[in-house]
Amino acid sequence: MLASDLFSDRKTLFVEVILPLAIAKTYTYRIPFELNHKVAVGVRVIVQFGRNKIYSALVSAVSELPPERYEAKYIMDVVDDQPIVDAGQLLLWEWIADYYMCHLGEVMQAALPAALKMASETKIMLADEGELDRSVLSDKAFILLDALELAGELKVNDVVKILGQKSVFPLLKSLFEQGFILISEEIKERYKPKTKVFLSLASLYNDSSGKRELLDSLNRAPKQQDAVLAYLQLAKQQQDITRAALMEASGCGTSAITALIDKGVFELREQVVSRFAGEDILLTKEFTFTALQQQAFDAIKLGFEQKDVVLLHGVTASGKTQLYIRLIEEALSSGKNALYLLPEIALTAQITERLKLYFGNELGVYHSKFNDNERAELWHKVLKNELRVVIGARSSLFLPFRDLGLIIVDEEHENSYKQYDPAPRYHARDTAIYLAHLHHAKVLLGSATPSVESYYNAKSGKYGLVQLLQRFGEAQLPQITVLNISEEMRKDKMHAYFSSTLLQGIEQAVANKEQVILFQNRRGHTPFVQCSTCGHVAKCINCDVSLTYHKTSNMLHCHYCGHSESPINVCPACGMPHMESKGFGTERVEEELEILMPNLRIGRLDLDSTKGKYGFDKIIGAFDEHAYDVLIGTQMVAKGLDFGRVNLIGVINADTIINFPDFRAYERAFSLFSQVAGRAGRRKDQGRVILQTYTPNHRVIEQVVQHDYEGMFMQEVTERKNFMYPPFYRLIKLDVKHSNQQQTYDSAQKLGVLLRAQLGNRVLGPEAPLVARVRNFYIQTITLKIERNKVNMAKVRDLIRSCILTFELDKRNSGVRIQIDVDPY
Repeated sequence: MLASDLFSDRKTLFVEVILPLAIAKTYTYRIPFELNHKVAVGVRVIVQFGRNKIYSALVSAVSELPPERYEAKYIMDVVDDQPIVDAGQLLLWEWIADYYMCHLGEVMQAALPAALKMASETKIMLADEGELDRSVLSDKAFILLDALELAGELKVNDVVKILGQKSVFPLLKSLFEQGFILISEEIKERYKPKTKVFLSLASLYNDSSGKRELLDSLNRAPKQQDAVLAYLQLAKQQQDITRAALMEASGCGTSAITALIDKGVFELREQVVSRFAGEDILLTKEFTFTALQQQAFDAIKLGFEQKDVVLLHGVTASGKTQLYIRLIEEALSSGKNALYLLPEIALTAQITERLKLYFGNELGVYHSKFNDNERAELWHKVLKNELRVVIGARSSLFLPFRDLGLIIVDEEHENSYKQYDPAPRYHARDTAIYLAHLHHAKVLLGSATPSVESYYNAKSGKYGLVQLLQRFGEAQLPQITVLNISEEMRKDKMHAYFSSTLLQGIEQAVANKEQVILFQNRRGHTPFVQCSTCGHVAKCINCDVSLTYHKTSNMLHCHYCGHSESPINVCPACGMPHMESKGFGTERVEEELEILMPNLRIGRLDLDSTKGKYGFDKIIGAFDEHAYDVLIGTQMVAKGLDFGRVNLIGVINADTIINFPDFRAYERAFSLFSQVAGRAGRRKDQGRVILQTYTPNHRVIEQVVQHDYEGMFMQEVTERKNFMYPPFYRLIKLDVKHSNQQQTYDSAQKLGVLLRAQLGNRVLGPEAPLVARVRNFYIQTITLKIERNKVNMAKVRDLIRSCILTFELDKRNSGVRIQIDVDPY
């Protein structure tokens, strides 16, 4: 063998790594010779960053080029045998970081499940001290060594608590150098496969004579005999039998089965199982398209021949899901995979039941209500191509897809597709289009009320456009009745928050064994509590917002920072006991309806009632099984749910949505009211919607009544063109934050001057936003309006970054945070 072959692995290699931190660049590390063969793009490596922080970083490039300005440290170890992220995913990460003006490390934090990101735990243990003299030690060193003798080992966080000080590393270093302690930097992998323990009959009793002898020997232990008989019966139906299943089948307790294990009758077998085993779903698998659905299906396929993105404008209950299923089947038959995006975790329950029927074990579900282990397991399944179809919320875009052929973005108008905090503040719909571009895949955007931007792109020829404007089968669009709250109050026909018409409608629907949905877009009991004497409003101590009273917890809550406090009975400003509840949320609507109609079975669907992985599923399941007559909810009830018995929808107060100070308010109001109305009468009978408002002649309400999406769209694009809003202009929002109000104002003014010098009158502000203080940080907002035509957005982003760098180099701006949000609304 040649000497050159012996040393072929002795090349000095360097890796560029992405650290899960908000730092501006990747970092270069050196690879020890013995690890050269293990390193590849997409694997995780253990590195030290800073003085004593250990991280798992992701390799983004391998080369022989050392860094120019600093000496590269060695990586400590390689975690993976195979890459967990491929080159296509890294391209997506880079695009998100560039377009949404954030750091690659922030994208990595959002993309990888927590279980695939390592936790660094420094462990301290006592060394074999021998003849070391403890008398030279300080009091705190004595305390620490005594604690170690009792505990055996401690983590750094434990030491901080014991000593009551944050800076413990100098003491630990001193004790280590003197030989009193050992320090172990240990990286722990959080992901562990889920296992179950199964019972199996010992081989001694496998034949018929062995079984007979066993049963005879248990004549004096009838419970154990029952357990064996139940096992033999279960074994005819299923291969894997758990202890719980055997206890249920035999009616025996734990002691009988434990005794049989101790006797060697049953053997224990541990087996790795999936966390995603679902129930068998009894739904019909066969369906045929109506003529209109077939026409739409053919038009979508034709559209895909000409465009990469097609918008399906299909009214509520027109059968869009059936079109999606057939398109996914076609993608799978051509050897491709499919991703089905939904805006809310809440929607996955109903849709998953349908899709599981068609795609079985090839279907995976991915969203943030699953725990770390479940998400990591699904990541590995997609990586191995064991799952061909994934349904999930926006985070599922980051999964390691192999041959992606189709992405469906259902309810594409929903603002839930936008990530607001923390960075990256990406929009899943737009990111899906770029992901599809990387895979040469097709994208279908579906909605009954498309976003103005998507519809404009379709109308201008950028996207294909397919319309399905009739409901499936014999279902008709609902009849919408608008009630003037002022007029109803004048006629003394309002009872709390309900008009006589709405109460009669509820009564009639319940009498007909039908169900009702009531929509109020505020959770909690009372939006604010005010003193009737001096006008003082109970506010959050950390934010410039009023506290909302929640009856279920009997506490005042801030919906921005999570602060809560006991209800106020005496005004802290004037000392008078005249604190009154103002406004109403879903809890109060529920309370008043229970008083007016005590025999109703009422459920509530909002953020407070759906906590936990299955909270939403339980409420929706109960409503679907007619355990409730009335479901009161926030906008959760508007999003794609399908209930056969719902015949009446009540909108308690439409004005809070229409009058919101946002250029999208009218578009969102139209969408929300249309979507809520779409929950009514989704089978043969025509549904009814009662919409209560103080402004019955408002143009949005008239457009909702007439189901006039086209009219709403034309008015919106006209106004947006005149006032320089999307889709004609791009918006970039910069929030300047600091704990000192004056510092925030001064710094925002300086940044505004820097930006105007580069971008001129495209820069608006700074000005205080609607909520000017959140979590004790004051906020000033600068908005950039960038025209879409004849402007190089890459150059604009570079100019913004340059201005921010200049701003941050000025030491007078120390401690000021700048938060960038591209396409913020």
